[in-house]
Amino acid sequence: MTAAVDLAVRLSQASVKKAWDVYSIFDWPEDLDPSEHWYMSPEMISIYGTEVYGDLNETEQKRLSFYELVNLFSFVLLGERLVNEGMTHRMYRKATVGAITQYLHHFVDEENKHMVMFAKFCNDYAKGVYPEKKMVLPREYAEGEEDIAFYCCVLIVEEIGDVYNLKMMSDDRIHPLVAHINKVHHIDEARHLSFGRQYVSELFADYSSRWSKEELVTFQTWLSDYLASAWRDFYNPSVYRDAGLENAYGVREMALASSTCREMRTGVSSKIVNFFLDNGLLAEAPEL
Repeated sequence: MTAAVDLAVRLSQASVKKAWDVYSIFDWPEDLDPSEHWYMSPEMISIYGTEVYGDLNETEQKRLSFYELVNLFSFVLLGERLVNEGMTHRMYRKATVGAITQYLHHFVDEENKHMVMFAKFCNDYAKGVYPEKKMVLPREYAEGEEDIAFYCCVLIVEEIGDVYNLKMMSDDRIHPLVAHINKVHHIDEARHLSFGRQYVSELFADYSSRWSKEELVTFQTWLSDYLASAWRDFYNPSVYRDAGLENAYGVREMALASSTCREMRTGVSSKIVNFFLDNGLLAEAPEL
């Protein structure tokens, strides 16, 4: 029995024990004022530490934090939608061991609950979910590479999101509903991340040993580029526009070029980047 299979058995048991009802766990206010509370920890706002952010008064900063949260919830929701599509596609395949498939059922169930809670927040209190703007181009895969790439994408969404969860679930400055959502999400994601790290490391160790040097370099280049592109979704002109900032696209370009913002991206990504480096999925840390 591989470590991933053994882990999947234990995680399935934990998922059953910690099951929750998405429709009753939260107390949803009738409405929320975007300018009245902090909705994201200020230090996690995409342009925190820049001159543009410093020029905003506290009410404007709080309004920005609201739309930044809607963007974060949209990013995670859309990522989890792809997770569910990919997970269900991988269930009951010959190569997927029974215990793994059993845990994937819990994984999908929990991700669907997350999508419900994120969508409710975005739809009830904002204009809805911010749409995804990525375009996925088809490409050829080495043996096993497509599955490894899929689970790496899952890890990136969940690792980055969990850094925000951990910060906001215990931040008494932000709205209590938001803190509660982040805590509930983190509890499930801790299991998902534990499984994902173990499964990716085993898949990569197995298949990459059969790849040519060129195939390995191609994968590592793709992963580096994907991680960098994921961060671009956090600098959403629609967020800046909805928050009342002028020249929304200019703000985005400023933030992407800012050394302060780059330092934040690097810090938030450090755990997942180190995992990829330690397991050989990356040859060097990407410039984010």
